[in-house]
Amino acid sequence: MPPPASLLHLHLLFGRRRRRRENGSTSGMGCAQAKPSRGSPARSDGRGIDRLKRDNAYRPGSGVSRFSDPPPAAAERAAGATDPAHAARRGGAASGRSTDKIPDDADASAAPAPPLPPQPPPRREDELVDGWPTWLLDNVPREALQGIVPRSADAYDKIEKVGQGTYSNVYKARERGTGRVVALKKVRFDTSESESVRFMAREIRILQRLDHPNVIRLEGIATSRMHRSIYLVFDFMYSDLTKLIARPGQRLTEPQIKSYMQQLLAGLQHCHDRGILHRDIKGSNLLIDRHGVLKIGDFGLANYFGPGRRRPLTSRVVTLWYRAPELLLGSTDYGVGIDLWSAGCLLAEMFFGKPLLRATTEVEQLFKIFSLCGSPPDDYWRKMKLSPTFKPPKAYKPTTAERFRDLPPSAVRLLATLLALDPAARGTAGQALESSFFSTPPLPCDLSSLPVVYKEEVADPAASHDGRKPKQRQRSHRRKGSKQKAEEQPSEINTGSPNKEDQI
Repeated sequence: MPPPASLLHLHLLFGRRRRRRENGSTSGMGCAQAKPSRGSPARSDGRGIDRLKRDNAYRPGSGVSRFSDPPPAAAERAAGATDPAHAARRGGAASGRSTDKIPDDADASAAPAPPLPPQPPPRREDELVDGWPTWLLDNVPREALQGIVPRSADAYDKIEKVGQGTYSNVYKARERGTGRVVALKKVRFDTSESESVRFMAREIRILQRLDHPNVIRLEGIATSRMHRSIYLVFDFMYSDLTKLIARPGQRLTEPQIKSYMQQLLAGLQHCHDRGILHRDIKGSNLLIDRHGVLKIGDFGLANYFGPGRRRPLTSRVVTLWYRAPELLLGSTDYGVGIDLWSAGCLLAEMFFGKPLLRATTEVEQLFKIFSLCGSPPDDYWRKMKLSPTFKPPKAYKPTTAERFRDLPPSAVRLLATLLALDPAARGTAGQALESSFFSTPPLPCDLSSLPVVYKEEVADPAASHDGRKPKQRQRSHRRKGSKQKAEEQPSEINTGSPNKEDQI
């Protein structure tokens, strides 16, 4: 068994010093003697060396000089004999046995190959199920998507933004395959916000339930797999009731007002019969197509109602100028009356050319209503289950007769019904359609007599179907125009202008 490493080094150091002393006594030059070759015999003279060999049971290694520095492998093996940590690093056991020698018959190819790094699992959001991305199916019930053909957002080129709401943006876009102009409503969708997910799913289900000429129709749903974007696809409407009313120097005629009001009530009746409240009736949400047909749009705040509904509804709905008094007073148990109140405000707005009740705060809006319709009766608060906190400090007398004195009597009667403080007195949309307002001359006009407020778009097939973005097409047109101008005679002047999208 070889001696410990520390003793071996002491042995070698002691031998070197002795050789130097011996050489110094025999050589006048004082030069060191060269190391003996590996095959030289060991020196046995000297009592100190013999004692070291006896005490440590020294056994000379074959073919290796006992007085020369050991080879690196031998030194590592000697160190490993007493250093278990070193033996562990070399792959040996804690006993110090060296494993650095590989058998001659070992097959290097038989050594196991290092394991491959684990492959990342495929992202679920990249997958499609029946054409729908899985992130959409995880958040929207399957029944809400029945009957809708899935489309890709890449199939449309956005032209411009035409509207913006609390939970959505609306874009004018062109379908690449057909060149058809559509409206894309991009719904703000965030899986971490349960409110946005709930609103999106509810709007899709409601639109699926409705099918009426005076209600906007959902044409499809376009999605983007990677960006978690969802677009509701509709026919593009070139105008709305607010733009018609605001035309400078042009008032709607009574037959035109009756036609639009008739269409609005017909659309509301369809919604209410199916248990749906719109909850945001206003002029900008009443869309007008190129044929004059009015369509109720933007069902982002719509919700279900019915006698069996247990959960209370929120009162924070409807734009302020068209909000019913019960909503301003905080009611959470309401019905079709809130949509009919908004319709009454729009009827007066079409006659006057401006909003009827325009305030900046809820309190101001409420007292504008009381100044027009009078103070609520004493039993109003108990009947509506409302707190009398906002009970007016003084009694207001109705001023409808004075405010509406220039309107036709049949219109005044319908306004008095739709703008009643008691929601039950407003009746239903079906009852409003039977009002004498629509049967008293002048009768509602035909669609052909309604105003036209759009310019006909001339579709450019080459620009619409080539799949390029609008900016890419504009750059291409500029390059072609520059090339054509360079080929023309210097005396000629190019007076052409690039085509632009028609503005409303």
